[in-house]
Amino acid sequence: MKKLLFWAACWLSAIGGAQAQDAALSLKDITDGAYSPTYVYGVRPMADGETYTRLSPDRKRIVRHSFKTGKEVETLFDAATARGPKALSAIDGYILSPDGRRILIQTETRPIYRRSFTAVYYIYDIQNNKMEPLSDGGPQQVPTFSPDGNLIAFVRDNDIYLVKLLFGNAESRVTKDGKRGEVLNGIPDWVNEEEFSLNSTLTFSADSRMLAWVRYDETSVPLYSFPLYRGAAPAMEQYGEYPGAYTYKYPVAGAKNADVSVLTFDVKNRVTRQLDLPLDKDGYVPRIAFTSEPDQLAVVTLNRRQDQMDIYMANARSTVCKLAVRETADKYVKETAYGSLQFYPGHFAYISDRSGYDHVYLYTLSGQLVRQLTRGNYDVTNFYGYDAKTGRCYYASRQESPLRKAVYVSDKNGKVRKLSDAVGTNDATFSSTFKYYMNVYSSAQQPPVTTLRNAEGRLLTTLVDNKELSTKLQGRLGQKEFFTFKTTDGTELNGWMIKPANFDPSRRYPVIMYQYSGPGSQEVTDSWNMGFFGGGVYESYMASRGYIYVCVDGRGTGGRGSAFQKCTYLHLGRLEAEDQAAAARYLATLPYVDGEHIGIWGWSFGGFNTLMSMSTGQPVFCAGVAVAAPADWRYYDTVYTERYMRTPQENGEGYADNPISRAPQLSGDLLLIHGTADDNVHLRNAAEYSEALVQAGKQFDMQVYTNRNHNIFGGQTRLHLFTRISSFFDAHLKR
Repeated sequence: MKKLLFWAACWLSAIGGAQAQDAALSLKDITDGAYSPTYVYGVRPMADGETYTRLSPDRKRIVRHSFKTGKEVETLFDAATARGPKALSAIDGYILSPDGRRILIQTETRPIYRRSFTAVYYIYDIQNNKMEPLSDGGPQQVPTFSPDGNLIAFVRDNDIYLVKLLFGNAESRVTKDGKRGEVLNGIPDWVNEEEFSLNSTLTFSADSRMLAWVRYDETSVPLYSFPLYRGAAPAMEQYGEYPGAYTYKYPVAGAKNADVSVLTFDVKNRVTRQLDLPLDKDGYVPRIAFTSEPDQLAVVTLNRRQDQMDIYMANARSTVCKLAVRETADKYVKETAYGSLQFYPGHFAYISDRSGYDHVYLYTLSGQLVRQLTRGNYDVTNFYGYDAKTGRCYYASRQESPLRKAVYVSDKNGKVRKLSDAVGTNDATFSSTFKYYMNVYSSAQQPPVTTLRNAEGRLLTTLVDNKELSTKLQGRLGQKEFFTFKTTDGTELNGWMIKPANFDPSRRYPVIMYQYSGPGSQEVTDSWNMGFFGGGVYESYMASRGYIYVCVDGRGTGGRGSAFQKCTYLHLGRLEAEDQAAAARYLATLPYVDGEHIGIWGWSFGGFNTLMSMSTGQPVFCAGVAVAAPADWRYYDTVYTERYMRTPQENGEGYADNPISRAPQLSGDLLLIHGTADDNVHLRNAAEYSEALVQAGKQFDMQVYTNRNHNIFGGQTRLHLFTRISSFFDAHLKR
């Protein structure tokens, strides 16, 4: 009997151990995306207001779906049956013509920077099921249909070309001065692409007779170069014997920017004109767009300080520009202003923070304010559109809480209705007539749920519920909690923490703090985006190894009005670092926290603030990891840096306070990580900072990734990176 009990106990123990092992999160699975939720990607509303298109998951078909049921209505393109000069096994993307008769099929895509790429496009005629090359002259960039669907403009080698579909796809060259490193037509240079979030400035007039674009002359912009090696995953065999180099124009803070101008082209008469635009010599043009009036081109300009945004209405033929609206700010105009700009027949609207919070304002094309479409002591996060027929404005905001986001509609009398019903984070994609919308909801506990709803918010059908992911993660995640605390100066900050699933309040746990902290960012939200990979999966993995994982949004972050966001102006990293240190001191007061073993880490701005936070003169952090961190804002680009810091010539004091100057004050063990081919935050930052540490007599660890850019991925790189981070904290935070 005792033997039977013994073997039974062993059998049960083996099963229990296997179940525990099965329940453990795998770092390889995390970095491979095994715990990533399913989304309905690439939704594009159709003009009929009843349907949307998307690329099938296998990238073989372009399918039209019903906004009411989500079911397939029609296959617009099928790679298996399409007739053409080349058989396609799959496609990378597509562009539907405004009249719905043709599709540009994107293949052989090659990335350039974050948003830019070249590709080989084919013109597909839906009715004839036939495709033909857009051009035989080489890969293209940013092909753009005219409103009537009969013209396509595109860029190749920095010059603009025009294809006339009604004339046998006759191709002509619009510009001839494009040259790498000198002049770009219709596509932005590196800094304009990166910081104004665009990859094209080509636009057709409403009557399809005029084409407009921004010309960037970067001839005088300083060059930056970084080495390239053979490497692996992928290997660049051309550098097998000797390393190579990548060289491009990158203006650091205070340096020369590209000179910009706006040009128009008369398609029929083939006349090119330059607008008489009242733009500062060192100013920016973050957006252009033709309005509903055929000859009227809207041009958005920014001065270099970015505290004044002007919207001009330009005559595309006479080149005369008239000021419609001037938006000013005592610190800076937020990117949401030009980023949210939308045009309607006779009107335009955009988000402004002039009231202290982000809200939507409606204007006539002449610049007369019609009315403020949203109002209140909360931020509008998304402007989905304005329905001119009903006077309704559709948007998302943080009205309920800075941590949560809901979808709303405001009518012409100012009455507001909440359309989304789930508490957490909601995002919407509306049909072109606002009759339906697709809602994506998630919370800290709930993976994304994608539903279709009518204009009143009533549920029509559920497309994706991610129940399989919920089941897969059952029992694997740590305990997620939100909390608030006040700093010594009375500032209330929001945070979340993830405790081990088997949390024991009588124990004292080491803490890892993760943060980003950049201007306007938010990491502390009631959404599935919690943590680096979402869902808190990496953080739960570390919690299962005996940590409490914490994230706090300090001053300078978003969702709490402009005063809270802009208080870091001219002194990036000072208040942000103080707040992370304050958070660590608060955590140390909790009975279950080991206050002598608190670590901090972050990526990009989060890496910068990690270094600043470990160098405040207050030794609250035992260890830290800084990934792809700016070490001195004088090394970063003009647009981003000067928006928050002005130029080094104007703000020498603000620039002087940086991780390099603070190197002698570094307290705690540090792991510095960078990719050698980071075109955004250059390896120069890590090189100069590491030298400052050497000269300050500070020991540290460093990990360099060959040929990796700002995202540091490819092959086994991500797994190696997070294994390195995890092992470093294990070595320095555990007793």
